[in-house]
Amino acid sequence: MLLAIPFPIIDPVLVQIGPLAIRWYALAYIAGILLGWQLARRLVSLAPRVATREELDDFVTWVTLGIILGGRLGYVLFYRPGYYIEHPLEALAVWHGGMSFHGGMLGVIIAAVLFCRNRGLPFLAFTDRVVAVVPIGLFFGRLANFINGELWGRVAPDVPWAMVFPGAGPDPRHPSQLYQAGMEGLLLFLLLLALIARPGVRARPGFICGAFLAGYGVARIVGEFFRQPDAQLGFLFAGATMGQLLSLPMVLFGLWLMLRARPVPAVAAEEAAR
Repeated sequence: MLLAIPFPIIDPVLVQIGPLAIRWYALAYIAGILLGWQLARRLVSLAPRVATREELDDFVTWVTLGIILGGRLGYVLFYRPGYYIEHPLEALAVWHGGMSFHGGMLGVIIAAVLFCRNRGLPFLAFTDRVVAVVPIGLFFGRLANFINGELWGRVAPDVPWAMVFPGAGPDPRHPSQLYQAGMEGLLLFLLLLALIARPGVRARPGFICGAFLAGYGVARIVGEFFRQPDAQLGFLFAGATMGQLLSLPMVLFGLWLMLRARPVPAVAAEEAAR
């Protein structure tokens, strides 16, 4: 206990006016969407332009629905299917918490496929620009997890920066939410920005999508070694967690996308002329 850092108690509710409560977690979603939206408006305009800024504005509604519906459905199916079979109406109670990144990702992919078909946009080239801003939301989301004192890490009695989280017992634990904010959020964001700044990479549709999938998958797998598994699931196949098992296919598919990404001749010629 001498090595434990006191957990900074922060009220999960930022402002409450009567029955209306504004929570840090909701603000994390809002901040991620708004900041990502503004950056994505610039990225889609980079040569070769893949969409207009007005089309990106329209996509925000689609992607927001994909995040919320996919994230909630993913949590219901991946993490607590037994509970929601017995209490199906609870699946609609999103205000009680419970969102899955992997489910949200699938929701966004479906939204992007439908949107690109509806507007006649190149799917891989368009999503290359969109995924580059996703780590912004991941960063704020993990910070909100930390503020809420949830999804804490495994017991770490010998780590100087370990913390005792309310509700997690007396043992000091890894602040794994902050580890994940750094890896899934900040580091992945910087990597994708470095890639998208290179014209030759932008000319290879699917490469940045693959880098995002593989990068997030690796960051999540590493982060899960420090994070306490969900109580209702525990450790699964070969001691892996659900987050690791869901992330492994992301890494493999992401690497495949990067390997198969080829420069589009017209795009490469346009970039070479600049």
